[in-house]
Amino acid sequence: MGLFDLFGGSGPEKALKLKPKVTQKYGDPASRQKAIQQLGEMKYPEAVSVLLARFTLTVDPLTTDADEKDHVYELIKSFGKDAIAPIQEFLRKSDQATSWAVRLLEELVPESEALSIFLDTLTHLSTHYTRDPEKKVVLLHHVSNKQDPRIAPAVLPFLEDMSDDVKIAALKALGPLKHEPAREPMLQLLTGSETARRVQTAALSALHESGFNVQGYREKVESALVEPYVVDKDGVLVKRQA
Repeated sequence: MGLFDLFGGSGPEKALKLKPKVTQKYGDPASRQKAIQQLGEMKYPEAVSVLLARFTLTVDPLTTDADEKDHVYELIKSFGKDAIAPIQEFLRKSDQATSWAVRLLEELVPESEALSIFLDTLTHLSTHYTRDPEKKVVLLHHVSNKQDPRIAPAVLPFLEDMSDDVKIAALKALGPLKHEPAREPMLQLLTGSETARRVQTAALSALHESGFNVQGYREKVESALVEPYVVDKDGVLVKRQA
């Protein structure tokens, strides 16, 4: 341990003490930028945690904000594997800046490992209330169009989310997966009396893409149809021929 470490002049404690400067929205940007550079040179996991906090605010002018965030992104990447745990913790605990955390993890870990982290986070979110739906939407969009047997079970609970944006993102993710346990919940969502019209439209698209029949719901589904969807003689949702 060096002399500066002994008196809190550097190390993890110093990194944490720089957080107020890194998250300072107003005042001289040079002070914030100096703190960011100092953190990038520390190579402690705590420095990554503080750098990540910079993504949670926007400063003026927007060009400065973008430049600083790009710089922070590159600094965090330079930590390599030491950045992974702090990013995971940030993704789990922060409702903001999810897209930055997702991008970083994609750079730092193999695709399969990143997907595991995203699905674990979604599973956690499915049982915990969050005021801001942004994190759920970002993660749901990110796992869309991927083929993995873990995705559909992790996404299915979000059909019951309070946010319409979350429901729509879940429907878009589930449609191509043709996950049989999702058939009934999607039909219930489509035909629910309180379901918003845009959610119903997304449900129609998901049911069509899944190829599920509407057995048990045909009358209600037909009353919710919009162009170009129709129910064929086999009870499957299809698009009307032009």
